[in-house]
Amino acid sequence: MNTAWAHLLAPVRALWAEDALLPGGWARNVLLRWDATGHITQVDTDMPAPPGVARAAGPMLPGMPNLHSHAFQRGFAGLTEFRGQAPHSFWSWRQQMYAFAHRITPESLEAIAVWLYLEMLEAGYTSVCEFHYLHHGAGGQPYADDTTLGLALLRAARRVGIGMTLLPVLYQTSGFGMPPTRAQSCFICSTDQLLNLLRRLAPAARAQGAALGLAPHSLRAVPPDALRASVAGLHAMLAQAPVHIHIAEQTREVQDCVAWSGQTPVQWLLDHAPVDARWCLVHATHMTPAECAAAAGSGAVAGLCPSTEANLGDGIFDLPQWLEHGGRWGLGSDSQICVNVAEELMLLEYGQRLQRRERNVLASSAQPQVATAMMLQAVAGGAQAAGRAIAGLAPGQQADFVVLDARHVALCGLTADSALAGHVFASHRTSAVHAVWVAGQQRVLPRGHPLRASAQAAFVRARRQLLQA
Repeated sequence: MNTAWAHLLAPVRALWAEDALLPGGWARNVLLRWDATGHITQVDTDMPAPPGVARAAGPMLPGMPNLHSHAFQRGFAGLTEFRGQAPHSFWSWRQQMYAFAHRITPESLEAIAVWLYLEMLEAGYTSVCEFHYLHHGAGGQPYADDTTLGLALLRAARRVGIGMTLLPVLYQTSGFGMPPTRAQSCFICSTDQLLNLLRRLAPAARAQGAALGLAPHSLRAVPPDALRASVAGLHAMLAQAPVHIHIAEQTREVQDCVAWSGQTPVQWLLDHAPVDARWCLVHATHMTPAECAAAAGSGAVAGLCPSTEANLGDGIFDLPQWLEHGGRWGLGSDSQICVNVAEELMLLEYGQRLQRRERNVLASSAQPQVATAMMLQAVAGGAQAAGRAIAGLAPGQQADFVVLDARHVALCGLTADSALAGHVFASHRTSAVHAVWVAGQQRVLPRGHPLRASAQAAFVRARRQLLQA
């Protein structure tokens, strides 16, 4: 080939936006370029639109990492919203969830995950941390290949084009020092089995650019020796791999931990585990001020799941206090009762308003627009928790981004920061997301994801079969 003409045949890996949300805030007339690996090579501001480069249809946002997901629960979402004889709580919901989990097959898990991950992309999530604790079949029957369900999740992510951090879950006890129940049998594995599972999943994860980490389910489900050995084993294999753990989600959990150890869950974890910036403390809802300061000072990310925490009656995380101590946080869709970046951000801010009886709680003097402040914080914290280079529109980061529709009624005629506020607080009945890119590949078109119709049909079919089982 004549090299003088080669550039005319090369793909154009660039997009120009009149407004883009960079890590330092909003910028005008932004030209974004990325390479063949899907990583950003150049971010220029105050640039006229170059000829031959596509123009974004509206403000450009960094893609949002989803730092906490149980994919199979999308098939179960909405099915527990009724009241029986006894008061309902997280613990009664959990028993219903266990019954559903035992029906999951590899085929149904993949169908559910494909639809869920497609929904995530269309809602502005460009990567997902999958807290994967289904390891066995019905009744705890092991699969011939214990990677079966993990590979189903990786395939689902690859099929729809979402980034993935897969976090196989260690689950060994039903409560502090108590043996597992039959209802938990499809989750249970030894520490050695889990570390071997990570080794066997590694080639498939590497092949699609996914990351691996570990999820000790919770202090009630993982004894101290197993927690210590699993984290050490993980970091012997993958030194920077993320560790995610459910912690202090429910007041009963806190009380049970005090009865077991004399300490609350967060304090016990900080005293007995090497908590640092590789860790994500999922929920961490019930902390004392001293625990909050110490946990934030460890560098760990708080994994907040506002819609799930509201749905399960968990309580409200004290985010202003966490931020006072320099804490980082990110968003998760958790039980999949809601799969919508904007709605999670709105609910997070509204929870703080209800708790404090103030407005615009999560804004700051440095960033007075509350939607902009939340978006930037959640992207940074989510990227840290994912253990991947997805921390926004900057050189070296993966080219994961979302373009909003400037013509959407909630955004039309507004400045960029006001348009983002319209997206977060005023656009939920009709999404303002126009298009989504992951690793420089456009995954969501103006009409949605290309797999939408087939994925939706497969999801409905799988859920019907599971409910009839």
